[in-house]
Amino acid sequence: MKLAKSLILGSAAALVAVGGAQAADLPVKAKAVEYVKVCSLYGPGFYYIPGTDTCIKLGGFVRADVVVNGNSVYGPNYNGASGANNRFTNGYTWRSREDFNIDTRTATEYGVVRTYFDAVFTWTTDSYGPGAAAGSTIYSPIGTSSAPNNAGSGNVAAGTVGVYYAFIQFAGFTMGKAVSQFAAPWNGYPGNNYDGLVGGVSTTNGINQFTYTAQFGNGVSLALSAQDQAAYMQAGVNNLSVAGAYGSSDYAGTIAPDFVAALKVDQAWGIFQASIAAHDNHAAYYGATEVTGHPDDKWGWAGALALSIKNIPTGPGDTINIQGVYTDGATRYNIQELASQAGSIAIYGGSSLPGVYGSVGFGTAPDTVFGPGGQQQSVKTWGMRGAYTHNWDPYWNTSLYGAFASIMYNDTAKSLICGVGGVGGTFRAAFGGGAGITNCNPDYNIGQIGVITRWTPVKNLTFSADVTYSHLDQKYAGTITTAAAAVGKPTATYELKNQDTVQMLFRAQRNW
Repeated sequence: MKLAKSLILGSAAALVAVGGAQAADLPVKAKAVEYVKVCSLYGPGFYYIPGTDTCIKLGGFVRADVVVNGNSVYGPNYNGASGANNRFTNGYTWRSREDFNIDTRTATEYGVVRTYFDAVFTWTTDSYGPGAAAGSTIYSPIGTSSAPNNAGSGNVAAGTVGVYYAFIQFAGFTMGKAVSQFAAPWNGYPGNNYDGLVGGVSTTNGINQFTYTAQFGNGVSLALSAQDQAAYMQAGVNNLSVAGAYGSSDYAGTIAPDFVAALKVDQAWGIFQASIAAHDNHAAYYGATEVTGHPDDKWGWAGALALSIKNIPTGPGDTINIQGVYTDGATRYNIQELASQAGSIAIYGGSSLPGVYGSVGFGTAPDTVFGPGGQQQSVKTWGMRGAYTHNWDPYWNTSLYGAFASIMYNDTAKSLICGVGGVGGTFRAAFGGGAGITNCNPDYNIGQIGVITRWTPVKNLTFSADVTYSHLDQKYAGTITTAAAAVGKPTATYELKNQDTVQMLFRAQRNW
């Protein structure tokens, strides 16, 4: 009996063991794999982020630029080494750039929530300048955090990183760094690669803002915006109490943003836009401390009209873009941040006048100027820019573009800068009394014209050549004695004269 019981229990244990082994050997059901799915709600290139209802699109470009006759890419050669027109002026400047952007969108009961980020990684040739000892030079690579390196030391720059855009859009609001609402639909590029066109804003690098855009249907919208003025929209509140031909900019702390309104009509025939901006000029003190006093704030303003005409009779895809602008104490809305080279023009050239070393042309366009104990005097400007683009075939197109700006000081400002009756004024004082100046007038005009041809052999790969000519029409006449040792110009007599300059850009760009 005991033997039978033992056999039965042993058999049961064996069956349990075998059953357990068989159960362990059974395949386990795998977790479902979440594959990336195409999101067709917002156009090509969007995908759902796995496990979410948010769609994402990655994009950008790789670009290689070479500019001829300039120390920047592709800005105006109006100042510093670019304007010196001597051996410190770069025969070429080379740049390689990667742009990377991230676009996300999520549908909600309040509408689409969008975020957008765009950054650039750049390596650019920099310039040589005078070294510590006479007859030596140093090279200052862009992107280094230390002092300029000796060219023979083997030290190199790490390049630069920049943030163009970083904003959120929700229920009609735009919050963050984006293109100014004042800008024309083509921003600073009606048909060009050239960065320095006058005649309107650019803000291609983005500007911090809080904007509400109302959509009225049929392509009509109205944007109301408060945008940061500190980074890109301040041309200068020049204190003429400080030594220098135009004194020195004397901003106080930030107090008010710029306020912008833009009405846009976007339809099949083209685009029309009217923009207006209010700009507060908030100066610091006449002297070093509070007890010296300060001028009152002065509000400036700017207005612009822009028109784009599409599908004109000259060919499919051909366009005309044109914009006009007027400013009063808000100069950056005409002489945009990429067109100014720190807001000052000093171009050197030759001269046929006997007894002089060479020639120089000056131009400075702040928002306001003020003298000791006086109030701010606003600088007025007007300008325009535009382009005509013709498509020769699906692979080739050419744009002819141009721009013009005129800068005007009032009588009080001219008296502070030039004096009265040929005596006094900061401009004369900066050049030893200016005995050789026969006409002192800080007003000036600047004109630009260019042509660009693009070849796109395959989709999203474009090669272009862009040439731009600029003419400075300055109102000074006579001679001055000056020097610019930082760019190799000696102390000598120079003729005050209009100047001309030209640049060319070669670019290869692959969008992705």
